Amino acid sequence: MLYPFIRMKGSSTDRPLFDRLSELGDPVRCRLLLALDSEELTVSEICQVMQLPQSTASRHLRILAEGDWVTRRRDGTSQRYRGDVARQPAAARDLWLLLHDELVDSRDATHDRHRLRDVVARRQSRSQEFFSTAADQWAELRRRLFGQRFEVQALASLFDPDWTIGDLGCGTGELTEALAAGAGQVIAVDDSEAMLNAARGRLNGRGNVELRQGRIESLPIADGELDAATLVLVLHYLAEPATAIREAARALRPGGRLLVVDMLPHDRAEYRQEMGHVWLGFEPDEVTRWLRDAGLDEIKLRQLPTDMAAKGPALFAAIAVKPAHRKTTRKSSGRKAGRSRKRNS
Repeated sequence: MLYPFIRMKGSSTDRPLFDRLSELGDPVRCRLLLALDSEELTVSEICQVMQLPQSTASRHLRILAEGDWVTRRRDGTSQRYRGDVARQPAAARDLWLLLHDELVDSRDATHDRHRLRDVVARRQSRSQEFFSTAADQWAELRRRLFGQRFEVQALASLFDPDWTIGDLGCGTGELTEALAAGAGQVIAVDDSEAMLNAARGRLNGRGNVELRQGRIESLPIADGELDAATLVLVLHYLAEPATAIREAARALRPGGRLLVVDMLPHDRAEYRQEMGHVWLGFEPDEVTRWLRDAGLDEIKLRQLPTDMAAKGPALFAAIAVKPAHRKTTRKSSGRKAGRSRKRNS
């Protein structure tokens, strides 16, 4: 399960600065804090980045966590750590800035950054490897895990026949096909060429569907181009789900609606290796915060009814609205959608 970031027992903001000198007195701990300032990492990933045995990495993490230099959260069976220097008093933050400037260009820190990029790239490649080989079986896999057309339950409050709807992370186009039956236009986006090819075959003949290849965190859609958007079973594949939600909000017109469907927290760690999942579900409070931080309101989140034939975790649906008073012009000078892209025919 996912939990909020936890403060370690015994931490205090009024400890003497000498205590913090001791906590940062080891160069390895400073390198570790430098890495955690830029990325959230598991213990095993920290070991890869820092080239440390697990016992040594855990010992340094414990010291930093007890000193409030890092926070941690549980994600399934793993613990994820992130730097949190902002919680320190001003004198301790100044101390870290001095050490940071001394360390950041060192040879060891440079090597750490190279290995950190490799670790993050491997996370993303696991998802891509799964998609490149699973396109033909994707629809059946979804049905086996989550039941027959589960998404229809979540669409009842979304449909309007005059809208342009964005199916963000469209996969093989099963949801796109359902949306196209009632929407004026559907813009379907996916990063996987294999998935888009499968969607193209499914949607052949649908004149109101346009397929676009692109990352969900950087959508090939102009500001305010969409009346509504969906992110259905997408967020758990992304390293930064909050970025995807902000991008979807950017692409909505004022008054537009976003639907998010994904898994509630679960402990099926095998999904990471089998399907490249980055997140093992989401806590409702965290999803609600991401939606609010993206400038959306009227947020409603509920658990979807369980399909007794489904073998996967429980799902939630969240709906949020972009406030009408925000002045975002449709087809504005933001990211251009590339209208010259061919429509699916």
